[in-house]
Amino acid sequence: MTALPSLQSIQDDYDLLDSEERYRLLIDLGRTLEPMPDALKTDATKVRGCSASVWVYPTRLDDGRLHFLADSNAAITKGIVALVLSAVQDRRAEEIAGTDIAAELGPFDLSRQLSSNRTQGIPNMIALIQDTARRFG
Repeated sequence: MTALPSLQSIQDDYDLLDSEERYRLLIDLGRTLEPMPDALKTDATKVRGCSASVWVYPTRLDDGRLHFLADSNAAITKGIVALVLSAVQDRRAEEIAGTDIAAELGPFDLSRQLSSNRTQGIPNMIALIQDTARRFG
């Protein structure tokens, strides 16, 4: 299990970069996601409303925390997925359900940095993660 960097650590780097370098940072962040087995990339795990294909699969760790496997067929989108997961990965379901993930991502100002096609699925991904957390919680 690979640990994603903390959201604060990512933001510290992100704030120092220009637009092109931010794209590279997101692409590199996407490469840190654990490989998601193709067998888990199904219609049931697909996030609706994304311009690229995005899959998110939750697992519950022995201590009750949630761990998500995720992937995308587009490098920049995969980075955005990793960014979202950095806000919630390996936290307790109740904590995830109570987190304002969109607010946590606010400092990244993704809607200004990326095209609307790249960001349109983020609310759906957040909703899927929080619905999952409520179910597990």
